[in-house]
Amino acid sequence: MKKKYLNFIRGVSINKTGKAGMVLATSSFAIMIFLELLRVTGVLTSALVGLFTYLLFPTLFVVGLVLIPIGWMKYKKTTGKTTKELIEKQFSKDELAQSEVGSALVRTLLIFTFINLIFLSVASMRMLNYMEEPVFCGTACHSVMSPEWATYQVSPHSRVKCVDCHVGEGIGALVDSKINGTWQMISVTFDLLERPIPTPVHQLRPARETCEKCHWPEKFYGSKIKSIVHYDSDETSTPKYTTLVLKVDAGEEVGKAGIHWHIDDANEVRYASIDDERKEMLWVEVKQDDGSFKRFTNRKHTDIEYAFDDERKMDCVDCHNRATHIYENPREAVDKRIRKGLIDHELPYIKREALGAITSGFTTHDVADEIIKNHLISFYRDNYPNLLGTKSKSIDKAIETLQNVYNTNIHFGMNVDWGVYPNFLGHKNGSGCFRCHNNDLVDEVGTPIKNDCTMCHSILANDSPQPFTYLKDATNENRDSVMHEYLKDEFLEYSL
Repeated sequence: MKKKYLNFIRGVSINKTGKAGMVLATSSFAIMIFLELLRVTGVLTSALVGLFTYLLFPTLFVVGLVLIPIGWMKYKKTTGKTTKELIEKQFSKDELAQSEVGSALVRTLLIFTFINLIFLSVASMRMLNYMEEPVFCGTACHSVMSPEWATYQVSPHSRVKCVDCHVGEGIGALVDSKINGTWQMISVTFDLLERPIPTPVHQLRPARETCEKCHWPEKFYGSKIKSIVHYDSDETSTPKYTTLVLKVDAGEEVGKAGIHWHIDDANEVRYASIDDERKEMLWVEVKQDDGSFKRFTNRKHTDIEYAFDDERKMDCVDCHNRATHIYENPREAVDKRIRKGLIDHELPYIKREALGAITSGFTTHDVADEIIKNHLISFYRDNYPNLLGTKSKSIDKAIETLQNVYNTNIHFGMNVDWGVYPNFLGHKNGSGCFRCHNNDLVDEVGTPIKNDCTMCHSILANDSPQPFTYLKDATNENRDSVMHEYLKDEFLEYSL
């Protein structure tokens, strides 16, 4: 049996081209099987090994198979013989002899064809499954995707596969993603990509196919309390509280409109922005009860023309544009770590010094780690030397935390620095909500879009020393009951 198959292999390897094809196909097959065994057993886990296993060697295998008939055609052209004459020359009479089930040559050919089809089918399925894993998306092109991979792993959606948002469902979405992925590979290979990589909001599937698989308008009701803590740059890093009651209703009931009114099925908001960047609006339209649209035009940009295709219907990612790959503001990043206890609040001037440490100019991550460490140690050695003994563990933990903050948010090779990727959630520095809710977007009689703060939230404290400044009767003991009465009076229905 083995001799028959070896004779077949020698028979189709008719010249150098055929032999090259046979060697390439056979070796690629063997190496892929070997690498797959190493991956399954956990010996090799690198994304590059996956690329070799599921992309490179299957491709080489196909190339090898293609070279074999090319070798036959070249040999046929060189010798001037017919295909039948070549077959009779390459194979013995026993192999060509007909039986009830055909010749041994035909049977062998069918067996090899079947094996090849099975191999290519399994390889293709494994490749598609592997390319849908987050580890492939984040580490296969490490230098390029390192920023996205770093932020993804600490994001609220770290258990959601990348393809669930970036690809979506259906054959059309799959084909589009593979075409886009091919261009990305070409861009990486020939260094054609932008640095930093633009946020791919224009390539994301519609929110109703992605976000609303888990978050849908009916889920947003009542109100939610959010307390934001900022710390001063004084010696005690004094905390200041801003406490908001966020109105998250979708607005299906009269008088219940809240933040998610913008995406409720009953409403429709359309807009066009400068250069289609979604940062500064040219106009905004809101659907009225009679089905018509009321337009608010930006009086600062009435001379700018736009393409009709640039019109967009508002959905989740217009505000939640950094739902997963969240790059932090340095001040808020430090506040967050102090609030979580990762940075000891009792260290003198820790807010000021931590902020200074991570916003200095660096050239590499190794240099950044060293300077962040030296910055804090030098400060406490020069000003509070006793703390190097009594608070050494707290200082070391603060250093490690700040190094992690910096390495997660800053990526030199991709030109990712503080503030490169703005977050439209909220209304910092005139962005977010204020892109539409401002005095420049006016209707035909000059009335602007409403921008009253209480449309979306009630303010219980604003940069105050206590979390509930505006609830004068609240104490630590009765805070919950007072809050309950406050919310009951202000909202028809609520949830905490």
